[in-house]
Amino acid sequence: MGLNEKNRNWELFATFLKIGAFTFGGGYAMIPLIQREIAEKKKWISDSDILDIVAIAESTPGPIAINSATFVGYKVGGFSGAFFATLGVTLPSFLIILLISGVLRQFESIKIVNYAFQGIRAGVLALILKAMFSMYDQCPKSLVAYVLIFLSFLAVAFLNINAVYVIIACALIGLAASWNAERRNQA
Repeated sequence: MGLNEKNRNWELFATFLKIGAFTFGGGYAMIPLIQREIAEKKKWISDSDILDIVAIAESTPGPIAINSATFVGYKVGGFSGAFFATLGVTLPSFLIILLISGVLRQFESIKIVNYAFQGIRAGVLALILKAMFSMYDQCPKSLVAYVLIFLSFLAVAFLNINAVYVIIACALIGLAASWNAERRNQA
């Protein structure tokens, strides 16, 4: 492993360690931080790549934050980059859970702790909404896309259809719509 590769792996590790350590609320709350750190500050990927990362990270098994870190790490530094980015994003959560798992039950009944967690939940919701609007701005807009957004929300939120089936159906509909549009352009 050359010096440049070691430096790159260290930088991937440190960047995703920071993202993992200072984000509450899971992978969706990390998306704005990943975009700022990886696309805007480091310029390892473009802003448009963020949509691809989120789509791939949501479509593959596992947490979106880990999948995103692995994808970015692989794109920047190959297998070793994927390993160090994934290690960086998971290490803070592992250590925090390890430290507080035995103590949490003792603090559950304290009102101030409950209020703090309510505030954290509100902040996480704001981060998720920001990520949603940011992704919406970058998504191609068409009638098919708007129909898919509406039907997907309806299926998951009100009809309790498993999100995996909704993602598969959206992918198939998107492929069919693209194939149909391409066929019309050729005619």
